Amino acid sequence: MRIALGVEYDGSRFCGWQTQPSGCAVQDALERALSEVADEPVATTCAGRTDAGVHALAQVVHFDTAARRPEGAWVRGVNALLPDACAVNWSRPVADDFHARYSALSRCYRYLLLNHPVRPAADQARVGWFHQLLDLEKMQLAARLLVGEHDFSAFRSAECQAKTPVRSLTRLDVTRSGDYVAFDLRANAFLHHMVRNIVGCLVYVGKGKYPPKWLGEVLAGRDRSRAAPTFEAAGLYLAQVEYGKQWGLPEAPRASLVGLVH
Repeated sequence: MRIALGVEYDGSRFCGWQTQPSGCAVQDALERALSEVADEPVATTCAGRTDAGVHALAQVVHFDTAARRPEGAWVRGVNALLPDACAVNWSRPVADDFHARYSALSRCYRYLLLNHPVRPAADQARVGWFHQLLDLEKMQLAARLLVGEHDFSAFRSAECQAKTPVRSLTRLDVTRSGDYVAFDLRANAFLHHMVRNIVGCLVYVGKGKYPPKWLGEVLAGRDRSRAAPTFEAAGLYLAQVEYGKQWGLPEAPRASLVGLVH
């Protein structure tokens, strides 16, 4: 039997999604809890691996099990065994050909940036920070140059294992609410560090280091060394993974404070 789960977590409390020998990853914590509820070893597959410090509001996971349990056991039962920084929001039985990664139509990320002269304290693990006032209009102009299907090699980390750098970016919105700037991105898939590298470049434009057209030149050049450094992980959230309606999964993630910023 195949089960799909919706999972959220505070990435600052883990060493990333992918299992590690030390057992410090989200996957390690989740598989330990699932295995105890199932009374058998459980292996999970996620929609998109996240790095250390990156959060998830709506990670989607699937696993196979011979155990027969009420749907609530995969939520409340598992949550009782998880650390406070991770929780299952929903569970659904799915067809055997459902795959959390390969069945996904798109992924949506949000990067939340505090744009204020003073660094954050209470939220230091939950938002990025930049001290100099950013020009929203210039960042919006630059963002438009990246929308579409492109070779995103200039925004790809050296450790990226994707077979191709071509991605279809269908949304890149930059909005402001008070001292917070939100970057919302949707694509069929993302390269390693792609979102954080794009945010870094947009901040360069916003602070006046380069004009908006520079971002188009970086994209066309396909050279990572011409782009900005990778921005910090703290403000990045996997906000939604979209699937076809045939799978019967919830269409929107649970509301969160991150979604109320603008």
